[in-house]
Amino acid sequence: MSGQVSGRRTAWRLWTAVVLAVLIAIALAVWLGRGGTEYGARLDPRNPGPEGAQAVAEVLADSGVEVEIARDADALTRADPDAATTVVVTSTGALAQSTTDRLLADAGASEIVLVTPSYATLRSFDPETAGPAPSSDVEARCTAASADLSYLRDLDLVVDTAAAYPGPGCFEVEDGAVLAQVDAGGHDTVRAFGGGEALTNEQVLRGDNAAIALRLLGQSDRLVWYVPDATDATADEAVGLSSLLPRWLLPSLVLVLVAAAALVLWRGRRFGPLSTEPLPVVVRAAETARSRGRMYRRADDRAHAAAALRAAARRDLAAGHGEDRLTSDQAALLAQDAPPPATDGELLRLARELHQLTVSPRDVSPRDTSPREDGPA
Repeated sequence: MSGQVSGRRTAWRLWTAVVLAVLIAIALAVWLGRGGTEYGARLDPRNPGPEGAQAVAEVLADSGVEVEIARDADALTRADPDAATTVVVTSTGALAQSTTDRLLADAGASEIVLVTPSYATLRSFDPETAGPAPSSDVEARCTAASADLSYLRDLDLVVDTAAAYPGPGCFEVEDGAVLAQVDAGGHDTVRAFGGGEALTNEQVLRGDNAAIALRLLGQSDRLVWYVPDATDATADEAVGLSSLLPRWLLPSLVLVLVAAAALVLWRGRRFGPLSTEPLPVVVRAAETARSRGRMYRRADDRAHAAAALRAAARRDLAAGHGEDRLTSDQAALLAQDAPPPATDGELLRLARELHQLTVSPRDVSPRDTSPREDGPA
């Protein structure tokens, strides 16, 4: 017994050590993934990790660009960007409709660069916009740049994944342009840049990514790096599922459901009459009888058991052509509407009487089961 307890304690300690090791490994992975800093968000200008953009921010500052970081809507308002300022927005998923309207109002005539905005974010700028199309292993050259994007012409963008937006722009791929103009009402200088990986510390040195980042964000003498905070949204704003889905998805789902229903009606199995098949094994009658008896006893169903006994006795008598010779007491014993036994003893007595009746229906009375004594000749 003591050996079992010792073994359990050893196993418990082993599993505890394994769980602690896993938790420590997860904590280290999260800490290292965030660059071990307070600002671990993707494309954060103070994140030195692989997904951060600290390298781009520091090179811009070293190049003479005044880089100011705004981490909420109030900080953006205090920054007071003007026409000589570029506003780059990372963590665009934290933008709500109210913060988007506030961004457009505070930015004024500034050029706004949205880094990898989602479909829901684009809808907050332009309700009629189409969703972005994901692309992988992107190697695109800016060949047909407009006049205001001529500074990016002949540069090669090389990233693992990117988002393409419809409409003219720069770095064209099959589904659109990685850098495209966004129709934001009265604001004419809003662009969506789907190649956010080019700004990361990990991929900024691939292709012409560094030049693209410096030219795209360093056109003005001042850069406001806006990192939205989801808490800036008003209390009545909530992200609904409909706002995250493109408009064509719901009609497509309805069409798929209708097609699936038609396929079920066309190819669905129609059940016909039941077919009998031989049993795979032969079950002895005695085993079946004992099993049924156990079920009746477990259910305390003496009435059903008595009815089954009477029915079997009637079949045996009919097969032997002896039912027409029964006395009135014997016929009452076989009647379907006879009162059921009240106890197990009465049920056992009924079974004995029916057995004797089927063995010798003329000589045995159901009310007297003792051997009959014959009188003198």
